[in-house]
Amino acid sequence: MLDKISYSIIGLIVSALSSAAIAGPGAHGPNGEHLDGPAASSVTGLARLPDGSVNVPKLAQRRMAIRTVMAGEAEHPRTVELNGRISIDPNAGGRVQAPFAGRVEAGPKGLPVAGERVEKGQVLVHVRPVAGAIERSNQQAQLVELRSNRQLAEQRVRRLESLEGTVPQKEIEAAKAELTSLTGREKAVASSIGGNEAITSPASGVIAAANVLAGQIVEARDVLFEIVDPSRMMVEALTTDPALAGRIDSATLAGIPGVGLSLLGGGRSLREGALPLNFRASVKDAALAVGQPVTVVAKLTEKVKGIALPAESVVRNPSNEPVVWIKAGAERFVAQPVEMRPLDAKTVVVVKGLSAENRVVSSGAALINQIR
Repeated sequence: MLDKISYSIIGLIVSALSSAAIAGPGAHGPNGEHLDGPAASSVTGLARLPDGSVNVPKLAQRRMAIRTVMAGEAEHPRTVELNGRISIDPNAGGRVQAPFAGRVEAGPKGLPVAGERVEKGQVLVHVRPVAGAIERSNQQAQLVELRSNRQLAEQRVRRLESLEGTVPQKEIEAAKAELTSLTGREKAVASSIGGNEAITSPASGVIAAANVLAGQIVEARDVLFEIVDPSRMMVEALTTDPALAGRIDSATLAGIPGVGLSLLGGGRSLREGALPLNFRASVKDAALAVGQPVTVVAKLTEKVKGIALPAESVVRNPSNEPVVWIKAGAERFVAQPVEMRPLDAKTVVVVKGLSAENRVVSSGAALINQIR
């Protein structure tokens, strides 16, 4: 009789130890509720169980590169997300416009195209002035008149120089000054009719936009080229809080690592109901385009308590709610809804929904989320 009781006690102990071994560390919710209860049915392969959890065998976990981290609570900077747009740094780029109406002609190296690198002072295009028929006729008539007056002035200067000593010197100097004036006016009018003007690059960089073709007629102030320095760009973000600029400690671009932002300042005049905040972007390992919409994650000087996790740990459930996957057993994972805020381009802070004992999936959460 005693042996039977002993065997029963040993069986209960072994059963309890086996149940405890199934549950992984941190199998409790944020309020202490158990997440390591037995599965509704026993499965051996990849499957979503009736209670919403997922069974992932060890071999599949290795193939899917599933990695987990132990959640740890700490204080992190409070962040805000701002809608922004990439723009040209006025100190590292420029805009080339037509100075007058004219016809575009290729420069010595041909017409630059988008993506081509140019140097400051490089001739990009030539613009030959164009005018209407009446205006052109008037310019030609003026040119003929100036040319005739210039020839007469040359003859007068030669005659006075031959009489040097018998005529006052001031008359000779006045005749020479008149000849110089007529010569300059003739050249100016002639260049406006048949000459062209070289348009040069205002800065060194890359052609971001090219809006010309050979033979194209452009109007005055038409934008021909936009030149940017890919390593130096500007980000303009919008906010409705006039005091936000004084509370920003640092900033990054959401989803675009390799870009450092430094706050230059905030405007004090509303533009479409919002205030602009200007950041200088130092681009290292990323590619940005002028006009590209971005999300600026601004870290404030205020602190918030939460659990920092890789951004890829947070996925969406069928109800479009943010969730993280918690390892509740050796092969069992449970989805836990959370409330989170972005910390930088690669990290988020979970402020509600997790406890400090949870073991959270840090790599491969998207693959687990797809298991049906």
